[in-house]
Amino acid sequence: MSELVIASNEADAHAAEAVKQHHAALAGALNLHTEALFTTASGRDPAAAEQARRDLVDWCERELIPHALAEEQALYPAAQATIEGRLLVEAMLGEHKVLTQLLRDVAEVDDLLRAAASATALREVFDSHLTKENDLVVPLLAATPGVSLHDLLGGMHQLLGEAAETGTPGADNVGAGCGGHACSCGEVDGPGYPELDVRAVPHAIRHATIFGALESVQPGAGLELVAPHDPLPLLDQINRRWPGAFAVAYRERGPEAWRLTLERTDA
Repeated sequence: MSELVIASNEADAHAAEAVKQHHAALAGALNLHTEALFTTASGRDPAAAEQARRDLVDWCERELIPHALAEEQALYPAAQATIEGRLLVEAMLGEHKVLTQLLRDVAEVDDLLRAAASATALREVFDSHLTKENDLVVPLLAATPGVSLHDLLGGMHQLLGEAAETGTPGADNVGAGCGGHACSCGEVDGPGYPELDVRAVPHAIRHATIFGALESVQPGAGLELVAPHDPLPLLDQINRRWPGAFAVAYRERGPEAWRLTLERTDA
């Protein structure tokens, strides 16, 4: 994903960044649900796997599908009206149909391993789809004379997420320090939570990706985070967003990877 969008004005530049941040949050949440289904479907607890499947399907119906429909209504018509965007939007609409079919497969197939495979395919298609939106559709609209990306997205929570309400793109300008989170000084074995490896995620959207995943963590559950450095600023921001909600335990302390367990302990 590129980190630079050339927009015709500042408002459109902020709108483009807000879309990218919300896309990162969606990708993080979908990754967590997919990993949870894959992990449990490969184990010996079919009840847990079935619950992971329901959680994934419920999240997609609540977040992913409404987001896709909002794009079709707000973004795609303006992009399709341009010469550069016509065929691109047709392809994007086709991908929405693929995503819908893959979600149906996850929900309806009898074999949980096949459901996990369909979920993995859904995640890969969605990641590719978001990349095209971030790198092609949004920059096209932001740079097209006579088109206001800011106006197209006005008030649309499904496309901007939290940034639509706060007016900020969000996520990474935070101070250093632990901020009062609960952490362990020793390395510990992980409890088998789904893993979120953000080392390859661009810095500009890394925190948003993690926040999207954490939004989907239920009390008593958690995730295994793999980061490229000691994420003290991130942990500080997590504690400010969810005060006292996550217990943190380091499993590995660099130098190439920092592995942490984040377990949700609030009721």
